[in-house]
Amino acid sequence: MRYLHTMLRVRNLDAALDFYCNKFGLQEVRRRDDEKGRFTLVFLAARDDAGLVKASEPTGFAAPLIELTYNWDGNEDYGEARYFGHLAYEVDDIYATCEKLMKAGITINRPPRDGRMAFIRSPDKHSIELLQKGNALPPKEPWSSMPNTGHW
Repeated sequence: MRYLHTMLRVRNLDAALDFYCNKFGLQEVRRRDDEKGRFTLVFLAARDDAGLVKASEPTGFAAPLIELTYNWDGNEDYGEARYFGHLAYEVDDIYATCEKLMKAGITINRPPRDGRMAFIRSPDKHSIELLQKGNALPPKEPWSSMPNTGHW
């Protein structure tokens, strides 16, 4: 398992980038605008991790990152607790990892139906994203038909 990123929701993307980049010293390494979902994701790395960031890496997770999530419509008030989004870890086999967690009594809130991504929650309700290392695995039961449970 490898730590990937922490997602933080932001109300004002320009103000957040001014804080994290201009004042705190992180640098933007990747950005994704999603027209359909109406959000922007901006990934930031610490300057000392710049050597780990490789533009050619398919997943773009060569260094531990901060993911700023800006929802364009911005009407939702998340409250202080909801601005923290999730931790993310890369795993060698998402199906084996989820099976092991389920056997340990952990609920898979968002099953890896796509062979790539799953979500679980800590006892304190912190969301943890699990991402398949490399390419997504082929869809597989029971994951393919397993419904979402709760929130993540």
